[in-house]
Amino acid sequence: MTEISLGKPSLNAVYSVYATAEHGVFVLDCNVTDAFGETYDAVHCYRPDDSYGLSPLAGQWLADNTSFPVQPYVPPTPAQIRASMSTLTARQLRLGLLGAGISPSQVDPAINALPRGQAKDSALIEWEYARTFDRMHPLVSTIGAALGLTDDQIDLMWSAALGL
Repeated sequence: MTEISLGKPSLNAVYSVYATAEHGVFVLDCNVTDAFGETYDAVHCYRPDDSYGLSPLAGQWLADNTSFPVQPYVPPTPAQIRASMSTLTARQLRLGLLGAGISPSQVDPAINALPRGQAKDSALIEWEYARTFDRMHPLVSTIGAALGLTDDQIDLMWSAALGL
């Protein structure tokens, strides 16, 4: 059996540092060499309680470079949060609707109320045959609005449905 010798990782350069919502936790855009000797640009999340891998080196770098500009934390916008939501299976979406007090049978009339044309035909096909649904798909907002739901209400239903 061949033994693999691993080297120590190194932090070669730091391009930028961003604060996070969590005190003392930073995201570093940096250049690293990993334990296998590969060098590349990376994004590293430094946590002060992490003593593994690159974190001790990042912590020491932060301590040694206190004048390096740290970009302030900017919370994500609702649109960015929506864009990052995981997809739902058709099952999760339909059960999520039920959990929000909406029968999936209410969706067909909402789609049928759309103006005649390709968009309506596409919506019918999506609703009937899609296996997964993306939160940012236009059909989700269109049908949500037709059912009287706001984007925030859809977000809550979506988040709850992810656990189903």
